[in-house]
Amino acid sequence: MNAPPVTLPSTLELTIDLSDEQFWQLCQNNSDWKFERTASGELIIMAPTGGETSNRNIEIAYQIQAWSRQNQLGKAFDSSTGFKLPNGANRSPDASWITIERWESLTKEQRRKFLPLCPDFVVELCSPSDSLGKTQEKMREYIANGTRLGWLIHPETKRVEIYRPSRDVEILDNPPTLSGEDVLPGFLLDLTTII
Repeated sequence: MNAPPVTLPSTLELTIDLSDEQFWQLCQNNSDWKFERTASGELIIMAPTGGETSNRNIEIAYQIQAWSRQNQLGKAFDSSTGFKLPNGANRSPDASWITIERWESLTKEQRRKFLPLCPDFVVELCSPSDSLGKTQEKMREYIANGTRLGWLIHPETKRVEIYRPSRDVEILDNPPTLSGEDVLPGFLLDLTTII
């Protein structure tokens, strides 16, 4: 007898009371899944991305890593990195970067687990399954927790939202590049293969 298929939403949110260590262990024991946790303790199970989104993600991470390796001003991270934000949330931006001073201030143990800080720079790439409102909320959360520059990229509409502290969100339509401004000095993200 065949069991009926189980249909879950593309992103499942559950409220579970877990300590930081329990959340770490949950992630380690279920490495085929991607989890985030909100500041209020909601556990978010993220859907894997499709081929187009994954290719765009790696292109973004590759460009940031190449720039970071060349100038040694900080450390770049891909979408599998977990950050423990000051508000208690655990987030994994699609790409991120922190200054070398902040990296060097972490202990060896802190570097091996979810990094206990908010990135200086984040990128979120909207995939077809993402909720725009929830992704915009996440961008505001990054800024409120210390991110100095954030990009929310919408490949389908060829639109980019730029987030900065104490400023309104700037919206660009079909930009060919994005500037790292004074956060990532000299960095230009080439968007021609992304949007």
